[in-house]
Amino acid sequence: MSEPLDHIARIQRQWARERPDMDVSPQGVIGRLHRLAGHLTEQLCVVYRRYGLGEGEFDVLAALRRAGEPYEHAPGELASFTMVTTGAMTKRIDRLERDGLVTRRVSDRDGRGRVVALTPAGKDLIDRAFTEHMRNERRLLDDLTPEQAAQLESLLTTWLARFETPLQTD
Repeated sequence: MSEPLDHIARIQRQWARERPDMDVSPQGVIGRLHRLAGHLTEQLCVVYRRYGLGEGEFDVLAALRRAGEPYEHAPGELASFTMVTTGAMTKRIDRLERDGLVTRRVSDRDGRGRVVALTPAGKDLIDRAFTEHMRNERRLLDDLTPEQAAQLESLLTTWLARFETPLQTD
């Protein structure tokens, strides 16, 4: 009896049958990463929803919290940190401001610019959500041995550097 095939292996087998002239081996990595990313995102969003947040709102609050006191950034900085357009960032900030988690004010350095800052309620929420988020990520990663996790991190770091230039540390 043959071993069961995962979703990607079945697709590869079908393509190999239909297009024997093509090397479908890249699907083994790319397809599995793509599917895994979807599963991981789904598992991460469970925690965000528990705190009334979407993935984007969590990212904004986390970026502000990581900034350290006074927990603020310009909207353009937040957009670059979270890799979304300024229009998408404006919608996220509007919702967070409406919920009392952030405030917007005119920049002290540039009267034309704006600054987004965590409110005490926003800081409390992101601290609680981030604590659970880290427990959730640990739970997901515990499916691998520490050695496997370290090896995977190293491989992904190398590969990601081909697409994104690593930044200097703060």
